[in-house]
Amino acid sequence: MSTFAGTGALLRLAWRRDRWVVTSAVLAMAAMAYAAMAATLDLYPSDAEAAAGARLMAATPSVAALYGPLPSLTAAGVGVLKTIMMGSLFAAFLAFALVRRHTRTEEEEGRLELVGGGVVGRRAPLAAAVSLAVLSVLATGALSALALLPTGVDPVGSVALGVTIVVAGLVMTGITAVAVQLTTTTRGAGGVALAVLGLAFVVRAGADTSESGQDLVYASFLGWAERVSPFGDNRLWMVLPALAVTAALLVAADVLLQRRDLGAGLWASRPGPARAGARLGSPFGLAWRLHRGALLGWTIAYAVLGSVVGSLAASVSDIASSPGMEQMLRKMSGGQGSVLDAFFGTELRFLAVGVAAYGITTALRLHSEEDAGRAEVVLATRVTRWSWLASHVTIAMGGALWLLFVGGLSAGAAAGAVSPTGVGELLPAALATAPAVLVCVGLTVALFGLLPRWTPAAWGLLAAFLLLGEFGALLELPDWALGLSPFDHLGSLPGGDANPTGLAVLLVLAAAVTALGAVTFRRRDLAT
Repeated sequence: MSTFAGTGALLRLAWRRDRWVVTSAVLAMAAMAYAAMAATLDLYPSDAEAAAGARLMAATPSVAALYGPLPSLTAAGVGVLKTIMMGSLFAAFLAFALVRRHTRTEEEEGRLELVGGGVVGRRAPLAAAVSLAVLSVLATGALSALALLPTGVDPVGSVALGVTIVVAGLVMTGITAVAVQLTTTTRGAGGVALAVLGLAFVVRAGADTSESGQDLVYASFLGWAERVSPFGDNRLWMVLPALAVTAALLVAADVLLQRRDLGAGLWASRPGPARAGARLGSPFGLAWRLHRGALLGWTIAYAVLGSVVGSLAASVSDIASSPGMEQMLRKMSGGQGSVLDAFFGTELRFLAVGVAAYGITTALRLHSEEDAGRAEVVLATRVTRWSWLASHVTIAMGGALWLLFVGGLSAGAAAGAVSPTGVGELLPAALATAPAVLVCVGLTVALFGLLPRWTPAAWGLLAAFLLLGEFGALLELPDWALGLSPFDHLGSLPGGDANPTGLAVLLVLAAAVTALGAVTFRRRDLAT
């Protein structure tokens, strides 16, 4: 029997399980690329009008740290700036999630051993997972490139954007394929792969903001992606080193696969203490033990990200000097206050979407614990369903509030050093986005209780909210469409007024959908 026997069948199975998630993710990325470009071209109909703002963006270190260097001083270059890094990170996360889910997760939960009892070769599961990830990344790049064509931009630049996305996704596929061979757990593999991704972002950001270390950008695969420079130099050949490194990583993953046993990793698991601590005797203590590492990582990331956003305060008045840019910021933030207030309102809402992603990830642990059978073991004791559910939901919602606090505090401290806006304005503005974040977490809990198999669809809801919140007003969508996003009911902070009615409705909605998830979970059977 060939060691690749069954690859096709496993690929079809993986696609059958993830077809809706992959399809919605790919379409969301393509829609985001189109919306960003269309909104920018509406703001800057000509390159001459875009040149002044583009020069200021190119000269702002904080912008380079977040998004990389501006590809060119053109309207298309400005329109693709955010999409370059966001698209690269999006493709990397998608590839990471697919490879890990269909290799290490399947192995940890015992399904891979069951499948391996059939006509399935040793290499087939990894080959199927990698194939699905590669195809998904290629589809994301192709559709994102095609999505730009209706805007009338240069087709070569559109293809270059697709190449940017493919470069990051391919390399992350190889990195994850190696990571899943090293550890014995899904969380461990995720920690290794995401640590490499985080390091790549930090190296790229450092190189882009340093005059003497520009060549260091090539030490990061995200740097390779940005160096494609869509609508600038259009270096399509940058896909070649990405292909070479991906191939080398996949060969390394295959070698490591042959050197370990099923269910094991190359790195031995660290044995725990002989007796558990007293804190693990409660549902909340166990949930905290499971989530504390992720919350620590998010806290560090938001402290850094908030500081970067706050430091942009010194350049906002110059970047938004054109009436069109000011109008765009006011549309996205609610429209009140100074230009600086409008800028921070826009960025804080974007940060709130990231916090919602943390909340969804944490709440989804309920689904993974049940799916793996660990929830059944816990609930076989005196632990009630309500207390088990409440422990994870409390950390999801409490952790989200904590991240909003950290982001607002760090942004306010950094902004206060270079502008009149400081902690007193930005911290309340960040916390005011909490009701919308809690709605996202509550919807995840509701899906878990009502339709457990569809719980990952919470990511699709968040993607829709992001598109409506980031680009809905710019594309002049009707009010009823904008109102579908909870982030549209927050008011206008800083600089303006909160929306007490909207915030109250969001809090009631968050409580209602969370309660709905709790009640339906208590009344349904566990997935076994």
